[in-house]
Amino acid sequence: MTLLEAAFLGIVQGLTEFLPVSSSAHLRIIPALAGWADPGAAFTAIVQIGTLVAVLLYFRKDIFSIVRAVIEGMVRRKPLGSAEAKMGWMIVAGTLPIVFFGLLFKSEIETSLRSLYWVSSALIGLALILSLAEKKIKLRLEKDLPLKSMKEIGWKEALLIGLAQSIALIPGSSRSGVTITGGLFLNLSRETAARFSFLLSLPSVFAAALLELYKTWGSITASPDGITNIMVATLAAGIVGYASIAFLLNYLKKHTTTIFITYRLVAGAAILYLVATGVLQP
Repeated sequence: MTLLEAAFLGIVQGLTEFLPVSSSAHLRIIPALAGWADPGAAFTAIVQIGTLVAVLLYFRKDIFSIVRAVIEGMVRRKPLGSAEAKMGWMIVAGTLPIVFFGLLFKSEIETSLRSLYWVSSALIGLALILSLAEKKIKLRLEKDLPLKSMKEIGWKEALLIGLAQSIALIPGSSRSGVTITGGLFLNLSRETAARFSFLLSLPSVFAAALLELYKTWGSITASPDGITNIMVATLAAGIVGYASIAFLLNYLKKHTTTIFITYRLVAGAAILYLVATGVLQP
């Protein structure tokens, strides 16, 4: 991997990690179209450190309040004594499904599920499911029924959205896409669904990045170029990711996810066409 390739893939990671279009799909497709080697699941996981830092910085006040409340609750032996502490434990509970399925299907995630057939199917299939969620929200708004805010998220929402997050293990599905979809089906507002999605991603992304960094540290540090490439890609992902978070939260205040649904359908169909015509190898 050249330095230019690493920087470009870092930008792609930062841009697509938080938009519901799947960063893993783009990191699989773009190198294939450009004739580059597949960067692999490990590269994707490590570069996510950049987008993880972006989330930490953007939501630093929320995260500080949650962590402080959890610690205070444990010290006072009242772990659910405040709304912030409860949110912290709900995020932990919502992370358990992706940890379980990630370990269970680890081999498939790193190999067979990276097939472009899986990627395109996930892009198209979950676009259709997201469109159903949007129709549900539209009907509620037409009937003047309220949508839930962050304060109204309970254990049911946290666990079900956490279960939906585990689908993001399939390249092409999109972590933000499946969790936002789950949130919409549970009557969260679009902005609330996206905000909770980003907070929920923190533990699993952090754990996955550290694990892959530990496993591949030897090969990364085998040459100065390897270290430089990872650092550049991670930095690019962090900077672009921060801007991407701000854009999506502001966009969803007044808009639906239709533009992302359309993009996923077009991208998925394009991949299938390129594979069928032999331009891309599945």
